[in-house]
Amino acid sequence: MTVAIERDGLPEWLLPVRTAAETVLPEQLSRFLPPASGGRPSAVLMLFGQGETGPDLLLIERARSLRSHAGQPSFPGGALDPEDGDPAGPGPVAAALREAEEETGLDPAGVQVFATLPALYIPVSGFVVTTVLGWWRRETPVGPVDPAETGAVFRVPLTDLTDPANRARLRHPSGHVGPAFEVAGRLVWGFTAGVIDRVLHYSGLERPWDVRRTLTLSEEALNLTRSDRQHDRGSPAPR
Repeated sequence: MTVAIERDGLPEWLLPVRTAAETVLPEQLSRFLPPASGGRPSAVLMLFGQGETGPDLLLIERARSLRSHAGQPSFPGGALDPEDGDPAGPGPVAAALREAEEETGLDPAGVQVFATLPALYIPVSGFVVTTVLGWWRRETPVGPVDPAETGAVFRVPLTDLTDPANRARLRHPSGHVGPAFEVAGRLVWGFTAGVIDRVLHYSGLERPWDVRRTLTLSEEALNLTRSDRQHDRGSPAPR
């Protein structure tokens, strides 16, 4: 699958996101940058749509039965397959769309890819992740294709993501503190929350919020995180 990046034809509200994606530096997104060699190429799809209540973002919740990242909200995505193509070329776009179709059932033909973010590194799993930004210009029904892999598919209004009442910092047992969002009855954290946080910030959509508000992982999420540490290097989906 070869999909060209199309910059034009986006709704007005999405233009600041495109500008941010085209100008942001890797070190502005994360302190974890890809190593000179090594790392497993992966891609995720950050898909913006026009929902019933306004602009929104498509997310999934991974099945709780999985060995890795179980029950965690995330972008659709996973590791590149050989047929996706060159990781330094069209591979990440092809992989992000393929994985999104496999996980949510969306029709990739209805997605306009308008930008990609600089690749980032996830040390715990060894993934080098490219975030592919898309506009859902022709929507199709979505839902878990395989309940053993995907527990839920849901859309989060951007107004909920930018609502200061839904913003927090999450302290991981390792001591790392990162962004978190309490939306759609779920806690979005880890890599996904970090990307959302930076995109909102550099696109100018972020609203002032109390950065002192800090959450801790629930016991259930903590147990799943411990399982992640045991199985991460075999996981097909980065967080």
